[in-house]
Formats: sequence, C-alpha cells, structure tokens
Amino acid sequence: MIGPYLMACLLLILAGAMKMVRPADTVRALTQVFHFPRMLAVGVPSLAAIEMLLGTAAALWPKPGLAGAVAASYVVFAGFVVVIKLRHGAVSSCGCFGTPDTPATWLHAIINVVLASAAVVIAVNTPGDSIVSILRHQPWHGLPLMLAVLVGTWMVVLVFSNLAQLSAVRKTLTRTAGVSP
Repeated sequence: MIGPYLMACLLLILAGAMKMVRPADTVRALTQVFHFPRMLAVGVPSLAAIEMLLGTAAALWPKPGLAGAVAASYVVFAGFVVVIKLRHGAVSSCGCFGTPDTPATWLHAIINVVLASAAVVIAVNTPGDSIVSILRHQPWHGLPLMLAVLVGTWMVVLVFSNLAQLSAVRKTLTRTAGVSP
C-alpha cells in the first residue's frame, strides 16, 4: 500500500500548489457549497500551504500521525464531494487543482476514499523510518515503485480534471440534444 499512499501524498502537494497559484475556484466552490463569506478567501492559500506541507512530510516520513492526517484529509475531500453531489448536483469546479470547469464526480469521491484507505493502512502498519529506508528495500532502490507512483498520480490528476471536464461537456451536449444521459 506504500504506492497508493505515496500517490496520496504527491496529490496533496500538487493540489496545494495549484490552490496557492489559483485559489479562486476553491473559494468559489466553498462559497457555493457551504456559503462561506468571500472574506474567508484569504485562508485558502494558507490551507493550501498546509496541504503541501502535510503531503511532503507524510511522504518523507510515513509515520502513523502523518499518515492519519493524510487519511483524514482525504475523508474530508470525499465528504466535500458527496455534499456537492447530494446538495448541489454540479458545481462548476470542486477546486481540487485550482482549475476552472472541473466539476466533482462520484469517481472523485471513490478515489478519495481509496486514497484515505491506503493512508489508514500505512498509519496502522508503519513501513519504516523514512522514505529512504523504504526505497532501499525495494527492487532497484524503489525506481519502479516511484515510476508507478508518478504514473498513477498523473492518471488521478487526469481523472480529477480532464475526465471531469469531458463528463460535464457530455452532460451539456445530451441536455441540448434532449437525450437523457
């Protein structure tokens, strides 16, 4: 489970970085779903920085506390997506990666639950002292593992962004054509 756990950590780093660069979509999603005042928008970059720090620390030192925090963050993300889907159906962007027009999908929630589960497994079964010691015990010093983590992370980013955009376009086209999806 170290591979999916490292993917979860890397996704936290990437999502945090994107929210720091483009916080507007996250702010919009929070105000649409939870009716947060716009003045709380100043907190989004701070939360994004914490997200990045958590992802980095948890990847470098997969200890129970940090892995538990990663799991908790993904449970919150999954909960946010479920609230969006149940209350609002569609929000123009979930704010995950600071990109416009990426509505949350049920697949977002499923992936968040899977990543939370991987983090729980690591929290319960701590694999080692640091990522360096873990990679030392992997074939080829973890190169295949890290390659798989990078490819898996990229695929999740595509699901969270491009696939969500394609799904939104498909729904729009079927509504305009008068066909039910």
